[in-house]
Amino acid sequence: MSQLTSRRGLLFGAAAVSTGALLVGCTSNESKDESPAAADRPAADDKPGKHVTIGFAGPQADHGWLNAINDNAKSRAKKYSDVTLEITEGSNDTAAQIGQIETLINKKVDVLVVLPADGKALTQVGLKAMRAGIPVVNLDRIFNSPQAYRCWIGGDNYGMGLNAGTYIGEKLKGKSNAKVVELAGLDNLELTKQRTQGFDDALKNYPNIKKVARQAAEFTVESGQAKMAQLLQAQPKFDALWNHDDDQGVGALRAIEQAGREDFLMVGGAGALSAFQAIKQDNGVLKATVLYPPTMAASAIDLARALGQGKGISGLAEFEIPASLTLYSAVVDKDNVDQYMPTGFR
Repeated sequence: MSQLTSRRGLLFGAAAVSTGALLVGCTSNESKDESPAAADRPAADDKPGKHVTIGFAGPQADHGWLNAINDNAKSRAKKYSDVTLEITEGSNDTAAQIGQIETLINKKVDVLVVLPADGKALTQVGLKAMRAGIPVVNLDRIFNSPQAYRCWIGGDNYGMGLNAGTYIGEKLKGKSNAKVVELAGLDNLELTKQRTQGFDDALKNYPNIKKVARQAAEFTVESGQAKMAQLLQAQPKFDALWNHDDDQGVGALRAIEQAGREDFLMVGGAGALSAFQAIKQDNGVLKATVLYPPTMAASAIDLARALGQGKGISGLAEFEIPASLTLYSAVVDKDNVDQYMPTGFR
């Protein structure tokens, strides 16, 4: 990723100081002479600092997860007395979202947080912001060029599939000729392909399991119900289902209930509150869900604030925040659901 010359100088200087500190530590027998390489580097914390205006632009919140993204960004910004959040209405229309971001650029916000409706289509406006000296935190759907953002933070779609497949594999590893089915999301999205690839790769570790069917839905309750009904009709017997998205999972569960089926286990995806509640009750087929946490928006605000204040991240030795952060897709089941319940989105 391109960096400003002054930033490069700072990093080079930090590396030189770190090397010197390491040499001193190696040549001294006194523990008091040893010190962390970047002990004095500034790190962002909860204490008020330089005021930062953060522009936030995301797609239309027409899905539970996207609505949770907006809520997480707003609530995190309110935590800081030194942050002003300029948030757009959000739009799935590429031209409209570009216009909203250009308005934020013209307002000269200090940092931009952007979850693009279409990463490829919005790359140029990301580049425009960066060239205007406004650092961009690219949230989830990635721009085509690393020059269009200073930091990317998002979920692990491949990891979602991998962890869902591993969970199902462990549950079925003692069963001969086990069969699984997959209710995917929109097939024209790269994230859907990544989730399926991770799932398929995980199942390769369990030779007793075969995926016998896959149906793509549209991340909606209605499509989940319709496509799950088709799967149930086509597959009268299987042992496990992985559903990519908890919103469409609401519809899938309706279809399962209507069909009177309870002869398999189901794993969801994303982390909706309704899924957590069903897992906790443990009286249906839904036994776990794999997280794609909308809390990433709160973390994006933290990163934007640190960028605006010229600080690093507490707990890391580097002076700068990382270029990218991939969140872990934890599996939530009845054993740990209480821990994650407060993060569930509606």
